[in-house]
Amino acid sequence: MGRLTGKVAIVTGAAQGIGRAIASRLADEGAKVALADIQFASAENAAAEIRSGGAVAIAVALDITSLDEAIAAADRVERELGPIDILVNNAGWDVVMPFVESTPDLWDKVIAINFRGMLNCCKAVAPRMQSRGAGKIVSISSDAARVGSSGEAVYAGCKAAIIGFSKTLARELAANHINVNVVCPGPTDTALLKNAMAGREKVLESMARGIPFRRLGQPADLAGAVAFFASSDSDFVTGQVLSVSGGLTMAG
Repeated sequence: MGRLTGKVAIVTGAAQGIGRAIASRLADEGAKVALADIQFASAENAAAEIRSGGAVAIAVALDITSLDEAIAAADRVERELGPIDILVNNAGWDVVMPFVESTPDLWDKVIAINFRGMLNCCKAVAPRMQSRGAGKIVSISSDAARVGSSGEAVYAGCKAAIIGFSKTLARELAANHINVNVVCPGPTDTALLKNAMAGREKVLESMARGIPFRRLGQPADLAGAVAFFASSDSDFVTGQVLSVSGGLTMAG
């Protein structure tokens, strides 16, 4: 019996990278998992891989920038898997460039995906958790929110907003026995990072050397932290922010 046996989890941005690793880990812990992603075919492939191991998993098409789609996705998950116990807000996107070279259209897209999308998913799921008096919400921020990151000004701002929002939501939902926590990855070896750093491989190598463990994070490194916050082991933990960065940042 895993720590999450009988629980239902929805993970956004689960088609690849960190989200896929989180979905797989939650399934390993016994949860029934919905892999929500705008890239439905890739999400279905990831769900099929989880099912091949004997776990329960479905893929759900979801553009998190739409509140209507977020509500529809939550409705489908609850119809097919049962009441949602765990929401993991993982989906994110960015383009690395100096702020003075960026445009309002880019700001809008970054904000829509990285911050408003998380708001939409919380709006779609939190009232359901409130009505049942239980739930776990885990949002993926970034250590860029804590220390900044050159070329990611708007992204870092959105990730900082996730922290402030989550601490407030944790206060508002505590009476309903809902835990709200945040995981902050450091530089992690994902397709998103590689695409963002295309042509700047030497910067990536330098970044890895600056991490005390002398390597980039792997998606599985984040999955364990999320599984803790999703489980009963964290029942008395809320409004907290955990860096998973190999010691790159050691914020108090």
